[in-house]
Amino acid sequence: MGRPALLIIDMQNDFVLEGMPNMVAGARAVVPKIQAVLAEFRKRSLPVFHIVRVHRADGSDVEIIRQEKFRNQPFAVAGSHGAAVIDELAPRNGEYVLEKIRMSAFIGTELDLMLRTLGVTTIVVCGIQTPNCIRTTVFDAIAYNYPVVLVEDATGAASEEVHRANVRDMANIGVRILKTADIFNLPG
Repeated sequence: MGRPALLIIDMQNDFVLEGMPNMVAGARAVVPKIQAVLAEFRKRSLPVFHIVRVHRADGSDVEIIRQEKFRNQPFAVAGSHGAAVIDELAPRNGEYVLEKIRMSAFIGTELDLMLRTLGVTTIVVCGIQTPNCIRTTVFDAIAYNYPVVLVEDATGAASEEVHRANVRDMANIGVRILKTADIFNLPG
């Protein structure tokens, strides 16, 4: 497998905490699984990336499909409590926080350059939401020639049905699908 890096996607207050504007129904359930994966990467001193969606307060960088929603209820605004990583997964010194304005962690960011500079050869992905930011990041990682591992029980969506369908699609393009318990057996 080479050198893996962990990408934790969009585990931010606005998307995880009850009552927040874009709370994903399945987000709270995956927090303990992500904590376990994160603990393993930290124990091995492997690269960890907290990928966060962050927007300008005026919404000028929000994609077209979310502009009306943002106008009605801004979310993930730079510097706000909502844009911050949830306390249970708070980044530590030496971990990377990478801001994005689109679904994919690769679009308009330095992620690919950072991964290559760090000698990363495999990407392990967890977080939310499976059909959007998870899926687009995974597909772009494949386009950049990174083997990808999706930790399916540390990844969530608004419904189990949507989650399962997207996991199947990713498996069909060659993404390795593992459970949290399997991460402890990964080389690296």
